[in-house]
Amino acid sequence: MSRLNIASLDRLPAEVARPTYRVADVGIGIVHLGIGAFHRAHQAIYTDDAIAIAGGHWGICGVSLRSPDVRDRLVPQDALYTAIEKSPERIRRRVVGSVREVLFQDEQYDAIRRRLASPETRIVSLTVTEKGYCHEPATGRLDFSHPDIVRDLEHFDAPHSVPGLLTWACNERRRTHGKPLTIVCCDNLPQNGGLVCGLAVAFANMRDPALADWIGKEIAFPSTMVDRIVPATTAADIADNNAALTLEDAAPVAHEPFVQWVIEDRFATDRPAWDAAGATLVHEVEPFEKMKLRLLNASHSAFAYLGFLAGFEFIYQVAARPEFVAWMRRFMADEASPSLVKPSGINLASYREALVRRFANPALPHRTQQIAMDGSQKLPQRILGTVRDNLAANRPVEFATLAVAAWMRYVYGEDEQGRTITVADPLAPQFAALAARHRGDPAAFAEGLLDLRAIFDEDLHNEPRFTTPVKRWLAQLFAKGSANTVAAAVAAR
Repeated sequence: MSRLNIASLDRLPAEVARPTYRVADVGIGIVHLGIGAFHRAHQAIYTDDAIAIAGGHWGICGVSLRSPDVRDRLVPQDALYTAIEKSPERIRRRVVGSVREVLFQDEQYDAIRRRLASPETRIVSLTVTEKGYCHEPATGRLDFSHPDIVRDLEHFDAPHSVPGLLTWACNERRRTHGKPLTIVCCDNLPQNGGLVCGLAVAFANMRDPALADWIGKEIAFPSTMVDRIVPATTAADIADNNAALTLEDAAPVAHEPFVQWVIEDRFATDRPAWDAAGATLVHEVEPFEKMKLRLLNASHSAFAYLGFLAGFEFIYQVAARPEFVAWMRRFMADEASPSLVKPSGINLASYREALVRRFANPALPHRTQQIAMDGSQKLPQRILGTVRDNLAANRPVEFATLAVAAWMRYVYGEDEQGRTITVADPLAPQFAALAARHRGDPAAFAEGLLDLRAIFDEDLHNEPRFTTPVKRWLAQLFAKGSANTVAAAVAAR
């Protein structure tokens, strides 16, 4: 079977959409750090549409920071790939052309730095996951004890961490041509633009306060909210897509029909016509961001922990169980929504019901264990923010504390049948040590986790309205199991 590439675009079946512009003529104006499936199913599609609508040299140089796999799949096919929209009703396919180059940090480091420093690069965007920022999730501050930060501060001219790379790029641009840059964080972090700005300024201050001042004045860090469910691509996805295309595509991505991108309208230079492609440009992203973090992401994480413990491999299986859906509805309506400022133009009740339907989409088998990864980095912004706001307003936190207890039960490292759970988390060694030390003592295990300041700050650690129900729920999860505990929680309320 021939490989998908620019030369083979004309051989695609008529029902497969393709770029309406000359792909080879598009110059690169964006460097994207972390070119995984989500970026290619979200921002790259918006950019593909923006180029088709308004033109411009907005091709993307995608940078893989951890593995050469994406590069090795995309480069032989001119960086083209298929985006597969899946719903219970139908499947739609389109070939995306906005990614024009793919580089791997460990092998093409100098080329990446040239792209970051180039005056033709006007935007650097990021999807590196929460742990990629080397920060303290509980406070949002740069973690100066992080080994990558320690190394990069010692080797400022050869950084590898995200804060180090961004700061180096700003310094090199200031030194060589002075042209500003817009840095667009697309990860699930509260006030992500301001957070990344703070990390870069903090890093720069350790080396050169004048650089920190230049970054604050010349570099734009708009906050964003991104939303689309994108499960990991499977071998079956690839085989089915090859059959549909009659061409080999080694790098397709599958995604749901729903998509949303809210961007703070604050750019240092020009930008793609993302708004014409469907993105929403606003003056204030925070209400949208909190809505998504506290409703979608919090429910997703809770379903991942509770569902995995109950024996479910996929989110749609959890969403097919009435007791879990009842828990989700009550958590969102009774605890998460009261903590929000309603975004303009959004009906929260409709948004919540849409989430229930999206989670239940069987065409997207999103693994619970995939979503459960890196919980120590996600918990503070997805769930603990709701807890803090509700405690301050004397509102209930019963369902939120059950979600926290489910995370604790998961990182204990042993499921309800006594099988080992492979916990993927930067703090996994600490979790394992605590579990070994407090085997058979849920309350002591909970206390050990609550002592981790990277996750739980002093306010929650010393708050019995939080710690007491967390310990109670954790004891029930150990004694009765996830499904029974969820059912009892819903019945009790």
